[in-house]
Amino acid sequence: MSRVGKKPIPVPEKTKITYSQGVLTVEGPKGTLTRRIHPKVELDIGDEQVAVTVDRSDKTTKALWGTTRAQVANMIAGVSSGFERVLEIYGIGYRAELKGRNIELHLGYSHPINFELPEGIDAAVDKATIRLSGIDKELLGFTASSIRKMRPPEPYKGKGVKYAEELVQRKAGKTAK
Repeated sequence: MSRVGKKPIPVPEKTKITYSQGVLTVEGPKGTLTRRIHPKVELDIGDEQVAVTVDRSDKTTKALWGTTRAQVANMIAGVSSGFERVLEIYGIGYRAELKGRNIELHLGYSHPINFELPEGIDAAVDKATIRLSGIDKELLGFTASSIRKMRPPEPYKGKGVKYAEELVQRKAGKTAK
């Protein structure tokens, strides 16, 4: 039994859900998202909620139950309110600039790094803060992790790109005798 999978998903008023031939489309005030649903997973769409059901005899479909429910819930939340991820840049000379659909990152390398934002992701850049926003939670998280991967925070001085809510475990350096 999946504890996540058996919870119904509430649907906000201005959100429209259509499901046909294994393709789920969710429309809301922020935009539209489409996802192909696994054929062994069934969706029961009502007026105010969506329920995800599966055949509970197969182990792989039981594994898909909670995952599918979470993906559908994220789609509904994304088109109704959207998602945001904040990255912080720490280090002397480390900064970011927004140039059209590209973010130019100066992260201590001998050259600046140009990162092209994927379609559907918007960014607002302060010198040491990058705010990413979008309706697709999966794409937003992938974009944030791709930027963080360019210079992850190091444990001695904490220099690098980190998530705003992330705590960097600091280490003590060498001590002089």
